Parts: sequence; C-alpha cells; structure tokens
Amino acid sequence: MEEQLNDLSFEEALKELQDLVEELEGGNVELEKSIALYEKGTKLKLYCEEKLKVAEAKISKVANETLEADLADQK
Repeated sequence: MEEQLNDLSFEEALKELQDLVEELEGGNVELEKSIALYEKGTKLKLYCEEKLKVAEAKISKVANETLEADLADQK
C-alpha cells in the first residue's frame, strides 16, 4: 500500500478517499470489507495530510523569501 500511495498525486488520493467514504456511507458493505476500507481510508487521509504539510511548507518558504526580498528592496 505504501508504494501505491507514493505513486498517487494529492488529487488522486483525495478522490480515492472520497470514493471510499461514499461506499462506506452507502451502508451496503460487509463488515470485513468495511474494516479494510476504513484502514485504507486512514492511510489515504494521512497521506493527503502529509502532502498538504509539504505544500504549505513550500508556500511559506516562498512567501518568506518574497517578504525578505521586498524588505531588502525598501532599504
């Protein structure tokens, strides 16, 4: 599963997570399959959260660099 997750983009992982939630919410899933889907969903959620943290860090870095450049230009 880890290797498969790493091949997914954020958008693909999020779509897969949304599909799992819809399937579980449908209520027509056997108990064992529900547990497996829940486990997979948990991994997808964590994967998406990590992707967002990385993206936020990149954005923060760019914003800080831009701010520092602007401050240096004002001197």
